[in-house]
Amino acid sequence: MKLKVCGLKEQENVKLVLDNEPDYVGFIFYEKSPRYAGHLSSSFVSALAKPTKVGVFVNASCAFINEIVRKYGLDMVQVHGDESVQTVAELHSEGHRIIKVFRVEDQLPGNWSDYKAYSEMFLFDTKSKSYGGTGRRFDWTILGPVDHPFLLSGGIGIEEIAEIRDLKNPYLVGIDVNSRVEVSPGNKDIEKVKQLKQLL
Repeated sequence: MKLKVCGLKEQENVKLVLDNEPDYVGFIFYEKSPRYAGHLSSSFVSALAKPTKVGVFVNASCAFINEIVRKYGLDMVQVHGDESVQTVAELHSEGHRIIKVFRVEDQLPGNWSDYKAYSEMFLFDTKSKSYGGTGRRFDWTILGPVDHPFLLSGGIGIEEIAEIRDLKNPYLVGIDVNSRVEVSPGNKDIEKVKQLKQLL
């Protein structure tokens, strides 16, 4: 199972996270987020050969996303807002690898399957006004119908790994962690990241 560590914004902390070999790292380019990564050195991020670098955007224009992807040398685009199928299709047509996020609580959105053709993966997170980083989980049983590769997010820490393994959903490819593995917003607890990687 793959590990995505999201919400990185401090260069030295990024280096320590990378020592634990996550599969994906996420940089948030949404200015209202306490984990906004826009102050990170673009040359530093661009120079990272691995893991897969994901830019996280919330209701951003395609032009802005294109600019940030080029500037930071990003590998994937995570759309974490209320982006339409048309917007995601446009980003896909421009060659971006897409992670489409659905913020859920007790039911899937009616049109989730419309995004399958344009998304390499889905990510299911807990619904909130703050677009992520809540530390709260949702009802994972609603994911039964999902037949597209996806990451699970929302209140996931070390204690949840055994339960996640028990889901036995063939399309669950990994987890996305953020606030539950932090010392402070954007500053990850390296020991927790290390333990998660070992458990996965």
